[in-house]
Amino acid sequence: MKIRFLLILCFVSTFCQAQLRVSDNGRYLLRDGKTFFWLGDTAWELFHRLNRNEADEYLKHRAEQGFTVIQAVLLAEFDGLATPNANGDLPLQHNDPAKPNEAYFKYADTLIGLADRYGLVIGLLPTWGDKVWKSSWGKGPEVFNPQNARVYGRWLGKRYGGRKNIIWILGGDRNPQNDTHVTIWREMAAGILEGVGKESRPLITFHPQPNAAGSAEWFHNDSWLSFNMFQNGHCRNTAVYDKIRSVYDREPVKPVLDGEPLYEDHPVCFNAADLGTSSAYDVRMYAYLDLFAGAFGHTYGCHDIWQFYAEGREAVNGPHVYWRQAMDLPGAKQMAFVRKLMEASPAEGREPDQSLVKENGLPAAVRVQALRGKDYVYIYTCTGRAFTVNLGRVSGARLQTGWFNPRNGQYKPAEMIDNHGQHTFRPPSSGYGQDWVLVLQDAARAVTL
Repeated sequence: MKIRFLLILCFVSTFCQAQLRVSDNGRYLLRDGKTFFWLGDTAWELFHRLNRNEADEYLKHRAEQGFTVIQAVLLAEFDGLATPNANGDLPLQHNDPAKPNEAYFKYADTLIGLADRYGLVIGLLPTWGDKVWKSSWGKGPEVFNPQNARVYGRWLGKRYGGRKNIIWILGGDRNPQNDTHVTIWREMAAGILEGVGKESRPLITFHPQPNAAGSAEWFHNDSWLSFNMFQNGHCRNTAVYDKIRSVYDREPVKPVLDGEPLYEDHPVCFNAADLGTSSAYDVRMYAYLDLFAGAFGHTYGCHDIWQFYAEGREAVNGPHVYWRQAMDLPGAKQMAFVRKLMEASPAEGREPDQSLVKENGLPAAVRVQALRGKDYVYIYTCTGRAFTVNLGRVSGARLQTGWFNPRNGQYKPAEMIDNHGQHTFRPPSSGYGQDWVLVLQDAARAVTL
């Protein structure tokens, strides 16, 4: 009897550790009992536009680049209900969410399995939001109501509840416009939970359009919402870091991140004629600002990737690079350096702390943003401008200083300083695109990045 009990306990413990879950302090995610760093890519049209070989190529490459999450949509944006996938299949029978087409979802199963093979988590959107509310630019049609949303969610939850590499993302680039919309999303979440079953607690979030509080505006207190998500939008110099910090401070405590920032190679504010297209600097700047404001991870995005632009396809919002070439744009490669820095120090005990920096209220274009742990400090400066640090906030009588270069991922130790008073730091270079991260470490720790 005792042996049987121990075997059951062992099984339960292993099962629980294998799940993706929120950390005990409510600040980040765990996978297999270890801190999970969300480094996402928005591959919204993955299930809809790519054939199996193309999907395998894309997923393998992103895994090799250090990405951990691929965000993709089952009922896709580009006429996803009327234009078939690469195999010629539509997702629903008669546009009825209660009547899914098995062939379409069997192919989605295959791609989710490929992602798992490469160690990738799928941030799975049951539908793009235009199937709930079409708005002025969506194709739609609007096919969901509270009743069929629950049926569809239950069916998906039952189908994918056993998968260990899925995080559910509701919303799909739409903010609820009325109580019915809110109810639809809540019913879909309830259906997912019913389908998954009581033996597992899936992670579920909500992908909004840009707004003040992200998903927290409607769902923060809902028990099904595991963590909050923002969409920054596609303009420069927006203070999404302040929004992240605001939600970070909410009760109950839940993790938060930006799930759709300014994409690389995107028309800035949808106005390429006047503002040009975004650069690697644009995308990495928001990665560091968001993370140092308290986000537990970050989603990269590329204008050529989300739509899988290729020969023969109309380019949405201007001309683009074909998706295969776009996978190696500079910003995509530099995301590996973001992950490298964040995983070099423990997430436990980490918190944003602008009181560390004397110049703590600067606007986005010249922002200095600070993050600290128990025995280390990271401070990001967008333009390499000098700044003054208030010391004595982390352990150690002496601190090892050093500079991390976000452009190439290289770290160079600098001077040792006493951990008290104030100290002014001047980065190795300054100017537009010359961003740096100051690393301060307890001299007893002195991790080499």
